[in-house]
Amino acid sequence: MFYNRKNELLRLNKRYQQERSQLLIVYGRRRVGKTELLQQFVKDKPHIYFLADLSSEKEQLAGFTERIRLFSKDPALTENPFSNWNALFAYIRNLAKKTRLVLIIDEYQYLQAGNKAISSILQKVWDEGLKDGKIYLVLCGSYISFMEREILAYKSPLYGRRTGQFFIEPLSFFQAAQFFPSLSIKERILRHGILGGIPAYLLQFQKRHSLAENIKFNTLQPDAFLYNETHFLLMQELREPRNYFSILKAIAFGATRLNEIVQSSGLDRGMVVKYIEVLKNLRIIKRQVSVHEEKPEKSRKGIYQIQDNYFRFWFRFVYPNKSFIEENQQDRVLREKIIPQLDQYTGAVFEEVCLEFLKMKNAQGQLPFEAAKIGRFWKDQMEIDIMAFDRESDIFCLANVNGAPKKSAQIFYVN
Repeated sequence: MFYNRKNELLRLNKRYQQERSQLLIVYGRRRVGKTELLQQFVKDKPHIYFLADLSSEKEQLAGFTERIRLFSKDPALTENPFSNWNALFAYIRNLAKKTRLVLIIDEYQYLQAGNKAISSILQKVWDEGLKDGKIYLVLCGSYISFMEREILAYKSPLYGRRTGQFFIEPLSFFQAAQFFPSLSIKERILRHGILGGIPAYLLQFQKRHSLAENIKFNTLQPDAFLYNETHFLLMQELREPRNYFSILKAIAFGATRLNEIVQSSGLDRGMVVKYIEVLKNLRIIKRQVSVHEEKPEKSRKGIYQIQDNYFRFWFRFVYPNKSFIEENQQDRVLREKIIPQLDQYTGAVFEEVCLEFLKMKNAQGQLPFEAAKIGRFWKDQMEIDIMAFDRESDIFCLANVNGAPKKSAQIFYVN
Protein backbone atom coordinates (compact mmCIF):
# COMPACT_ATOMS: atom_id res chain seq x y z
CA MET A 1 0.00 0.00 0.00
CA PHE A 2 1.16 3.52 -0.76
CA TYR A 3 -0.40 6.44 1.11
CA ASN A 4 0.16 10.15 0.70
CA ARG A 5 3.65 11.46 -0.10
CA LYS A 6 1.94 13.60 -2.74
CA ASN A 7 4.14 16.60 -2.05
CA GLU A 8 7.33 14.52 -2.20
CA LEU A 9 6.27 12.91 -5.49
CA LEU A 10 5.38 16.32 -6.92
CA ARG A 11 8.78 17.74 -6.00
CA LEU A 12 10.63 14.73 -7.43
CA ASN A 13 8.67 14.95 -10.68
CA LYS A 14 9.19 18.68 -11.06
CA ARG A 15 12.93 18.11 -10.94
CA TYR A 16 12.62 15.26 -13.43
CA GLN A 17 10.86 17.57 -15.90
CA GLN A 18 13.80 19.96 -15.83
CA GLU A 19 16.37 19.30 -18.54
CA ARG A 20 19.47 19.67 -16.38
CA SER A 21 21.11 16.84 -14.48
CA GLN A 22 20.15 16.20 -10.87
CA LEU A 23 22.02 14.79 -7.88
CA LEU A 24 19.50 14.36 -5.07
CA ILE A 25 20.03 13.14 -1.53
CA VAL A 26 17.02 11.32 -0.08
CA TYR A 27 17.28 10.20 3.51
CA GLY A 28 15.31 9.45 6.65
CA ARG A 29 14.99 6.80 9.31
CA ARG A 30 14.43 3.14 8.54
CA ARG A 31 10.89 2.07 7.58
CA VAL A 32 9.71 5.63 6.89
CA GLY A 33 8.88 4.77 3.25
CA LYS A 34 11.83 6.11 1.24
CA THR A 35 12.17 3.07 -1.02
CA GLU A 36 8.43 2.85 -1.71
CA LEU A 37 8.38 6.57 -2.53
CA LEU A 38 11.23 6.20 -5.02
CA GLN A 39 9.70 3.10 -6.59
CA GLN A 40 6.45 4.98 -7.09
CA PHE A 41 8.40 7.83 -8.65
CA VAL A 42 10.27 5.69 -11.22
CA LYS A 43 7.56 3.18 -12.14
CA ASP A 44 6.88 4.93 -15.47
CA LYS A 45 10.42 6.23 -16.13
CA PRO A 46 13.65 4.75 -17.59
CA HIS A 47 15.63 3.84 -14.49
CA ILE A 48 18.25 1.70 -12.82
CA TYR A 49 17.63 0.82 -9.19
CA PHE A 50 20.41 -0.69 -7.07
CA LEU A 51 20.05 -1.67 -3.43
CA ALA A 52 23.44 -1.73 -1.68
CA ASP A 53 24.13 -4.14 1.16
CA LEU A 54 26.99 -5.29 3.39
CA SER A 55 28.47 -7.73 0.86
CA SER A 56 32.03 -7.34 -0.45
CA GLU A 57 32.97 -4.67 -2.97
CA LYS A 58 33.37 -7.32 -5.67
CA GLU A 59 29.85 -8.60 -5.02
CA GLN A 60 28.46 -5.06 -5.00
CA LEU A 61 30.07 -4.36 -8.37
CA ALA A 62 28.69 -7.61 -9.79
CA GLY A 63 25.18 -6.83 -8.53
CA PHE A 64 25.30 -3.27 -9.86
CA THR A 65 26.61 -4.53 -13.22
CA GLU A 66 23.63 -6.87 -13.49
CA ARG A 67 21.18 -4.02 -12.90
CA ILE A 68 22.90 -1.97 -15.61
CA ARG A 69 22.90 -4.96 -18.01
CA LEU A 70 19.16 -5.46 -17.57
CA PHE A 71 18.59 -1.81 -18.44
CA SER A 72 21.07 -1.45 -21.31
CA LYS A 73 20.62 -4.95 -22.81
CA ASP A 74 24.39 -4.97 -23.34
CA PRO A 75 25.50 -8.65 -23.66
CA ALA A 76 29.15 -7.74 -23.05
CA LEU A 77 28.37 -7.04 -19.39
CA THR A 78 27.38 -10.68 -18.83
CA GLU A 79 30.92 -11.96 -19.25
CA ASN A 80 32.73 -8.81 -18.25
CA PRO A 81 31.29 -7.21 -15.10
CA PHE A 82 32.81 -3.95 -13.96
CA SER A 83 35.93 -4.43 -11.85
CA ASN A 84 36.00 -0.92 -10.38
CA TRP A 85 33.67 1.99 -9.67
CA ASN A 86 35.39 4.38 -12.09
CA ALA A 87 34.51 2.14 -15.01
CA LEU A 88 30.96 1.57 -13.79
CA PHE A 89 30.16 5.25 -13.36
CA ALA A 90 31.83 6.09 -16.68
CA TYR A 91 29.46 3.61 -18.35
CA ILE A 92 26.52 5.30 -16.59
CA ARG A 93 27.79 8.65 -17.84
CA ASN A 94 27.65 7.42 -21.45
CA LEU A 95 24.15 6.02 -20.96
CA ALA A 96 22.93 9.33 -19.56
CA LYS A 97 24.15 11.21 -22.65
CA LYS A 98 21.44 9.51 -24.72
CA THR A 99 18.41 9.43 -22.46
CA ARG A 100 16.94 10.93 -19.31
CA LEU A 101 18.05 8.18 -16.92
CA VAL A 102 17.08 7.87 -13.26
CA LEU A 103 19.76 6.10 -11.25
CA ILE A 104 18.84 5.25 -7.66
CA ILE A 105 21.45 3.93 -5.24
CA ASP A 106 19.51 2.83 -2.17
CA GLU A 107 21.19 2.36 1.24
CA TYR A 108 24.17 4.30 -0.07
CA GLN A 109 25.94 4.05 3.29
CA TYR A 110 26.60 0.35 2.61
CA LEU A 111 28.29 1.18 -0.68
CA GLN A 112 30.67 3.50 1.15
CA ALA A 113 31.26 0.86 3.82
CA GLY A 114 32.70 -1.35 1.07
CA ASN A 115 34.86 1.43 -0.38
CA LYS A 116 35.58 4.57 1.64
CA ALA A 117 36.53 6.43 -1.54
CA ILE A 118 33.21 5.89 -3.32
CA SER A 119 32.01 9.47 -2.81
CA SER A 120 35.31 10.85 -4.10
CA ILE A 121 35.06 8.60 -7.15
CA LEU A 122 31.50 9.71 -7.79
CA GLN A 123 32.48 13.36 -7.36
CA LYS A 124 35.24 12.96 -9.95
CA VAL A 125 32.96 11.29 -12.51
CA TRP A 126 30.28 13.92 -11.85
CA ASP A 127 32.71 16.78 -12.46
CA GLU A 128 34.16 15.11 -15.57
CA GLY A 129 30.89 14.95 -17.45
CA LEU A 130 28.15 13.10 -15.61
CA LYS A 131 26.67 16.47 -14.60
CA ASP A 132 26.52 17.51 -18.26
CA GLY A 133 24.27 14.65 -19.34
CA LYS A 134 20.66 13.78 -18.57
CA ILE A 135 21.30 11.88 -15.36
CA TYR A 136 18.84 11.98 -12.47
CA LEU A 137 20.95 10.51 -9.69
CA VAL A 138 19.42 9.72 -6.30
CA LEU A 139 21.54 8.68 -3.31
CA CYS A 140 19.24 7.28 -0.64
CA GLY A 141 20.19 6.35 2.92
CA SER A 142 18.69 5.27 6.24
CA TYR A 143 21.50 6.31 8.59
CA ILE A 144 20.62 9.92 9.33
CA SER A 145 23.92 10.73 11.06
CA PHE A 146 25.93 9.21 8.20
CA MET A 147 24.00 11.02 5.46
CA GLU A 148 24.33 14.39 7.17
CA ARG A 149 27.95 13.90 8.17
CA GLU A 150 29.39 12.10 5.14
CA ILE A 151 27.19 13.29 2.26
CA LEU A 152 25.64 16.64 3.14
CA ALA A 153 28.37 18.17 5.30
CA TYR A 154 30.90 20.73 4.08
CA LYS A 155 33.80 18.25 4.21
CA SER A 156 32.03 15.70 2.02
CA PRO A 157 33.47 15.19 -1.50
CA LEU A 158 29.93 15.62 -2.85
CA TYR A 159 29.41 18.96 -1.10
CA GLY A 160 28.38 21.56 -3.66
CA ARG A 161 27.40 18.93 -6.22
CA ARG A 162 23.97 18.00 -4.94
CA THR A 163 21.07 19.84 -6.52
CA GLY A 164 18.63 19.08 -3.71
CA GLN A 165 17.93 17.01 -0.64
CA PHE A 166 14.78 15.41 0.74
CA PHE A 167 14.45 14.45 4.39
CA ILE A 168 11.52 12.06 4.49
CA GLU A 169 9.43 12.76 7.58
CA PRO A 170 7.09 10.29 9.29
CA LEU A 171 3.45 10.66 8.29
CA SER A 172 1.34 13.18 10.17
CA PHE A 173 -1.67 11.96 12.15
CA PHE A 174 -4.15 12.83 9.41
CA GLN A 175 -2.01 11.00 6.85
CA ALA A 176 -1.44 7.97 9.09
CA ALA A 177 -5.15 7.80 9.96
CA GLN A 178 -5.82 6.63 6.40
CA PHE A 179 -4.35 3.25 7.34
CA PHE A 180 -7.42 2.65 9.53
CA PRO A 181 -10.36 4.17 7.60
CA SER A 182 -13.04 2.10 9.35
CA LEU A 183 -11.99 3.02 12.90
CA SER A 184 -13.34 5.86 15.02
CA ILE A 185 -11.27 9.00 15.56
CA LYS A 186 -10.55 7.85 19.13
CA GLU A 187 -9.22 4.49 17.94
CA ARG A 188 -7.06 6.17 15.32
CA ILE A 189 -5.57 8.54 17.90
CA LEU A 190 -4.82 5.64 20.25
CA ARG A 191 -3.01 3.79 17.46
CA HIS A 192 -1.14 6.93 16.48
CA GLY A 193 0.03 7.27 20.07
CA ILE A 194 1.58 3.81 19.89
CA LEU A 195 2.85 3.59 16.31
CA GLY A 196 3.53 7.16 15.25
CA GLY A 197 3.78 7.90 11.53
CA ILE A 198 6.06 5.15 10.25
CA PRO A 199 4.20 3.22 7.51
CA ALA A 200 5.89 -0.11 8.27
CA TYR A 201 4.76 0.14 11.90
CA LEU A 202 1.20 1.06 10.97
CA LEU A 203 0.94 -2.05 8.84
CA GLN A 204 1.73 -4.25 11.84
CA PHE A 205 -1.60 -3.56 13.58
CA GLN A 206 -4.37 -5.70 12.12
CA LYS A 207 -7.77 -4.03 11.67
CA ARG A 208 -9.63 -7.18 12.69
CA HIS A 209 -7.91 -7.30 16.10
CA SER A 210 -8.67 -5.11 19.10
CA LEU A 211 -6.19 -2.51 20.28
CA ALA A 212 -5.23 -4.66 23.29
CA GLU A 213 -4.64 -7.70 21.06
CA ASN A 214 -2.50 -5.67 18.69
CA ILE A 215 -0.40 -4.29 21.54
CA LYS A 216 0.06 -7.75 23.04
CA PHE A 217 1.01 -9.59 19.86
CA ASN A 218 2.91 -6.84 18.03
CA THR A 219 4.81 -4.98 20.77
CA LEU A 220 5.01 -7.34 23.76
CA GLN A 221 6.24 -10.54 22.08
CA PRO A 222 10.05 -11.06 21.99
CA ASP A 223 9.81 -12.30 18.40
CA ALA A 224 7.57 -9.44 17.21
CA PHE A 225 8.86 -6.90 14.69
CA LEU A 226 8.08 -3.93 16.95
CA TYR A 227 9.53 -5.42 20.13
CA ASN A 228 13.21 -4.69 19.40
CA GLU A 229 12.89 -2.15 16.59
CA THR A 230 13.84 0.78 18.84
CA HIS A 231 16.92 -1.08 20.06
CA PHE A 232 18.02 -1.80 16.47
CA LEU A 233 17.48 1.80 15.37
CA LEU A 234 19.54 3.26 18.20
CA MET A 235 22.31 0.66 17.82
CA GLN A 236 22.49 1.65 14.17
CA GLU A 237 22.96 5.35 14.88
CA LEU A 238 24.71 5.53 18.26
CA ARG A 239 27.97 4.29 19.75
CA GLU A 240 26.90 4.30 23.41
CA PRO A 241 23.17 3.45 23.38
CA ARG A 242 22.99 2.65 27.12
CA ASN A 243 23.20 6.28 28.24
CA TYR A 244 20.78 7.38 25.51
CA PHE A 245 18.34 4.76 26.74
CA SER A 246 18.51 6.28 30.23
CA ILE A 247 17.75 9.75 28.88
CA LEU A 248 14.87 8.59 26.69
CA LYS A 249 13.33 6.57 29.52
CA ALA A 250 13.53 9.62 31.80
CA ILE A 251 11.74 11.80 29.23
CA ALA A 252 9.14 9.10 28.55
CA PHE A 253 8.26 9.06 32.26
CA GLY A 254 7.75 12.82 32.41
CA ALA A 255 11.19 14.38 32.98
CA THR A 256 11.00 17.19 30.43
CA ARG A 257 13.37 19.84 31.81
CA LEU A 258 17.14 19.48 31.75
CA ASN A 259 17.53 19.32 35.54
CA GLU A 260 14.80 16.68 35.76
CA ILE A 261 16.46 14.56 33.06
CA VAL A 262 19.83 14.81 34.81
CA GLN A 263 18.31 13.79 38.14
CA SER A 264 16.21 10.95 36.71
CA SER A 265 18.90 9.47 34.47
CA GLY A 266 21.70 9.76 37.02
CA LEU A 267 24.09 11.03 34.35
CA ASP A 268 26.44 14.00 34.48
CA ARG A 269 24.83 17.25 33.31
CA GLY A 270 27.45 17.87 30.60
CA MET A 271 26.95 14.35 29.29
CA VAL A 272 23.18 14.80 29.18
CA VAL A 273 23.52 18.07 27.25
CA LYS A 274 25.78 16.38 24.68
CA TYR A 275 23.54 13.33 24.28
CA ILE A 276 20.39 15.43 24.00
CA GLU A 277 21.93 17.36 21.12
CA VAL A 278 22.64 14.08 19.31
CA LEU A 279 19.06 12.88 19.87
CA LYS A 280 17.73 16.19 18.56
CA ASN A 281 19.83 15.88 15.41
CA LEU A 282 18.42 12.40 14.87
CA ARG A 283 14.85 13.80 15.23
CA ILE A 284 14.19 11.43 18.13
CA ILE A 285 13.52 14.20 20.64
CA LYS A 286 12.56 17.84 20.21
CA ARG A 287 12.95 20.95 22.30
CA GLN A 288 9.80 22.99 22.76
CA VAL A 289 9.38 26.51 24.10
CA SER A 290 6.29 28.54 24.86
CA VAL A 291 4.71 29.96 21.72
CA HIS A 292 5.05 33.53 23.01
CA GLU A 293 8.86 33.42 23.16
CA GLU A 294 10.29 35.89 20.65
CA LYS A 295 13.75 34.24 20.60
CA PRO A 296 13.01 30.53 21.18
CA GLU A 297 16.56 29.38 20.42
CA LYS A 298 17.86 31.49 23.35
CA SER A 299 15.11 30.70 25.81
CA ARG A 300 16.12 28.88 28.99
CA LYS A 301 12.60 27.66 29.60
CA GLY A 302 12.52 24.95 26.97
CA ILE A 303 11.27 21.43 27.64
CA TYR A 304 12.22 18.19 25.91
CA GLN A 305 9.82 15.67 24.45
CA ILE A 306 10.21 12.43 22.54
CA GLN A 307 9.28 13.37 19.01
CA ASP A 308 8.28 9.92 17.78
CA ASN A 309 5.26 8.24 19.37
CA TYR A 310 6.58 4.73 18.82
CA PHE A 311 9.77 5.62 20.72
CA ARG A 312 7.70 7.26 23.43
CA PHE A 313 5.42 4.24 23.85
CA TRP A 314 8.33 1.80 23.76
CA PHE A 315 10.33 3.62 26.46
CA ARG A 316 7.23 4.14 28.57
CA PHE A 317 5.78 0.65 28.49
CA VAL A 318 8.00 -1.91 26.74
CA TYR A 319 11.56 -1.14 27.85
CA PRO A 320 10.82 -0.92 31.62
CA ASN A 321 8.87 -4.21 31.49
CA LYS A 322 11.21 -6.37 29.43
CA SER A 323 11.85 -8.73 32.33
CA PHE A 324 8.12 -9.51 32.61
CA ILE A 325 7.83 -9.84 28.85
CA GLU A 326 10.77 -12.23 28.55
CA GLU A 327 9.07 -14.38 31.23
CA ASN A 328 5.91 -14.53 29.06
CA GLN A 329 3.91 -12.28 31.38
CA GLN A 330 2.48 -10.18 28.55
CA ASP A 331 -1.04 -10.32 29.95
CA ARG A 332 0.16 -8.91 33.25
CA VAL A 333 2.04 -6.06 31.57
CA LEU A 334 -1.00 -5.26 29.46
CA ARG A 335 -3.49 -5.52 32.34
CA GLU A 336 -1.47 -3.76 35.07
CA LYS A 337 0.98 -1.46 33.28
CA ILE A 338 -0.51 -0.35 29.97
CA ILE A 339 -4.33 -0.39 29.85
CA PRO A 340 -4.85 1.56 33.13
CA GLN A 341 -2.47 4.30 31.96
CA LEU A 342 -3.28 4.38 28.25
CA ASP A 343 -5.79 7.25 28.31
CA GLN A 344 -3.47 9.41 30.41
CA TYR A 345 -0.54 8.55 28.13
CA THR A 346 -2.57 9.42 25.03
CA GLY A 347 -3.57 12.83 26.40
CA ALA A 348 -0.37 14.41 25.10
CA VAL A 349 -0.90 12.68 21.75
CA PHE A 350 -4.40 14.16 21.56
CA GLU A 351 -2.96 17.62 22.18
CA GLU A 352 -0.53 17.11 19.28
CA VAL A 353 -3.41 16.03 17.02
CA CYS A 354 -5.39 19.15 17.97
CA LEU A 355 -2.31 21.28 17.33
CA GLU A 356 -1.82 19.66 13.92
CA PHE A 357 -5.49 20.22 13.10
CA LEU A 358 -5.30 23.92 13.97
CA LYS A 359 -2.14 24.38 11.86
CA MET A 360 -3.80 22.61 8.95
CA LYS A 361 -6.87 24.85 9.18
CA ASN A 362 -4.65 27.91 9.42
CA ALA A 363 -2.75 26.87 6.26
CA GLN A 364 -6.09 26.41 4.48
CA GLY A 365 -7.26 29.87 5.57
CA GLN A 366 -10.12 28.42 7.63
CA LEU A 367 -9.43 30.27 10.90
CA PRO A 368 -11.12 33.61 11.64
CA PHE A 369 -7.63 35.14 11.27
CA GLU A 370 -4.26 34.19 9.87
CA ALA A 371 -2.17 33.01 12.82
CA ALA A 372 1.47 34.01 12.90
CA LYS A 373 2.30 31.39 15.53
CA ILE A 374 0.61 28.26 16.83
CA GLY A 375 1.82 26.23 19.79
CA ARG A 376 1.66 25.69 23.53
CA PHE A 377 1.82 28.53 26.03
CA TRP A 378 3.19 28.55 29.54
CA LYS A 379 4.33 31.36 31.80
CA ASP A 380 4.69 31.38 35.58
CA GLN A 381 1.69 29.34 36.82
CA MET A 382 -0.38 29.72 33.65
CA GLU A 383 -0.56 26.99 30.99
CA ILE A 384 -2.65 26.93 27.83
CA ASP A 385 -2.65 23.74 25.79
CA ILE A 386 -2.81 25.47 22.41
CA MET A 387 -2.55 29.12 21.46
CA ALA A 388 -2.69 30.66 18.00
CA PHE A 389 -2.19 34.39 17.67
CA ASP A 390 -1.44 37.27 15.39
CA ARG A 391 0.77 39.82 17.15
CA GLU A 392 -0.22 42.74 14.97
CA SER A 393 -3.99 42.54 15.46
CA ASP A 394 -3.96 41.03 18.96
CA ILE A 395 -6.31 38.20 17.97
CA PHE A 396 -5.92 34.98 19.93
CA CYS A 397 -7.28 31.48 19.63
CA LEU A 398 -7.09 29.54 22.89
CA ALA A 399 -7.77 25.81 23.13
CA ASN A 400 -8.27 23.83 26.31
CA VAL A 401 -7.68 20.16 25.48
CA ASN A 402 -9.39 17.83 27.92
CA GLY A 403 -6.77 15.09 28.21
CA ALA A 404 -7.93 11.78 26.82
CA PRO A 405 -8.84 11.42 23.13
CA LYS A 406 -12.48 10.66 23.83
CA LYS A 407 -12.88 14.30 24.85
CA SER A 408 -12.87 17.30 22.54
CA ALA A 409 -11.01 20.56 22.58
CA GLN A 410 -12.84 23.70 23.72
CA ILE A 411 -11.78 26.60 21.50
CA PHE A 412 -12.19 30.26 22.35
CA TYR A 413 -11.44 33.31 20.20
CA VAL A 414 -10.39 36.53 21.88
CA ASN A 415 -10.05 39.87 20.10
